[in-house]
Amino acid sequence: MKKNNNNPLVSVIITTKDSERFIGSCLKTIKNQSYSNIEIIVVDNFSNDKTKDITIKYTKNFFEKGPERSAQRNFGAEKAKGKYLLIVDSDMELSENVVKECVKEIESRNEVKEIIIPEISFGDGFWAKCKALERSCYAGDDTIEAARFFDKDVFLEFEGYDEQITGPEDWDLSQRIGKKYKISRIKSPIRHNEADLSLIKSTKKKYYYSHKFLEYAKKHPKIAKKQVNLIFRPAFFRNWKRLIKDPIHTLGFLFMKLCESIAGIIGIIVSRFKKH
Repeated sequence: MKKNNNNPLVSVIITTKDSERFIGSCLKTIKNQSYSNIEIIVVDNFSNDKTKDITIKYTKNFFEKGPERSAQRNFGAEKAKGKYLLIVDSDMELSENVVKECVKEIESRNEVKEIIIPEISFGDGFWAKCKALERSCYAGDDTIEAARFFDKDVFLEFEGYDEQITGPEDWDLSQRIGKKYKISRIKSPIRHNEADLSLIKSTKKKYYYSHKFLEYAKKHPKIAKKQVNLIFRPAFFRNWKRLIKDPIHTLGFLFMKLCESIAGIIGIIVSRFKKH
């Protein structure tokens, strides 16, 4: 899709924190999009590595902001000049037609104001393969997937991400917007680089983000009850044929979910204790 006056500007916002390992690949896939009317905005949380040096080779829109990704994303949206926003993590790579499909879908349907982009995980080692198998079960699951592409005016109408609940903020924004506007999907995926994921890393991440889950659950109690079930998710039962074909990695990710569940429960308890 060639750049012309009929193709609206899309602002791709990337949040970073010591992301030198991934940011180059991420930016390269954005530059290689089949849709060319794009501006890239990187909001960095004061990295101590070469994130900035790599980024400025691709865009002049480099900013520093903290303390968390929700605040970084909202700051990027304030700086954005585009009609649409695409929110990307630094360890993600876009297939070439992601932006093109998003623009086509949202421009052709007036009621659609946010779009889910499917994610495919990849990485090195046993646990990364377990995570990839798990994520493959979530395609089309409204309780797990969250929108990444937004009409900017609507994003600002809902005041962007809730900066008080970093962790489940993706779910929160999608659901708040979804109560008023339609959400849609495209087919072209984003590839999520799990790198050398370990059981410890995954468990620590779940513990950290679980601290804000109760605040999120108060806002969305019905869907939170479904999301809090990390092991017996309907998505796993729907994809049982796929899982039995790979029993080793299935058992691996189920054990990972068990560990994450324990870490999440501990995180919730700790967060409640701190409040009192």
